[in-house]
Amino acid sequence: MGNDQNISAVNPLPPVVAALFLVILGIELLFQLGTRGLVGGPGAVGWRLEAIQTYAFSGDILDWMRETGQWPPEHLFRFLSYPFVHTSFTHALFVGVFLLAMGKMVAEVFGSVAFLVVFVVSGIGGALAYGVLLDDPVPLIGGFPPVYGLIGAFTYMLWRSLSTVGANQARAFTLISFLMGIQLLFGLLFGGNNDWVADLAGFATGFGLSFFVSPGGWARLRSRIRHD
Repeated sequence: MGNDQNISAVNPLPPVVAALFLVILGIELLFQLGTRGLVGGPGAVGWRLEAIQTYAFSGDILDWMRETGQWPPEHLFRFLSYPFVHTSFTHALFVGVFLLAMGKMVAEVFGSVAFLVVFVVSGIGGALAYGVLLDDPVPLIGGFPPVYGLIGAFTYMLWRSLSTVGANQARAFTLISFLMGIQLLFGLLFGGNNDWVADLAGFATGFGLSFFVSPGGWARLRSRIRHD
């Protein structure tokens, strides 16, 4: 009985997930405090706008880099920085909630390094799709594309699990279908932007990456290629 008392009823968050969550919410907290004049002085009111101008992903800038063949590091960094800047506290909070839920499951199964690879590369994939497929001058910000990448990794886990029991693997895509349906509905009712392209690309990137970075994934892929 004494040993049972030391077992936590709730599994702790993987440190890498908790760290990302704290970074996202910490940045948003600074914006909120600056807007209210509690830190940073009068100039802090414009911190969010300055962050968007400096760290958001821009399709126009990507077009310029492709046309000129110049790839300044400060603009390449936008592929990594845009998920940490949000339009509002609500935006950041929703991203944080999804990050905690999906990140915990993915990191516990894939491990911390693979989790980070999925998060980062899915964010890059979402931005690339947004910049290449669209001609949208609106900058891309917010952590949903990499979070959708985690949803893609979680979908892969379900997909593999269903295959082992002979169930219909299409059921694994119920969550992404529901989420994209909600986005479509909100877009029709309230108007929307083209962020869904980046979200869907992030999902596809995360799902595809899982074939390589999931436990045993690379070995299974090589075995399938050899048999084919």
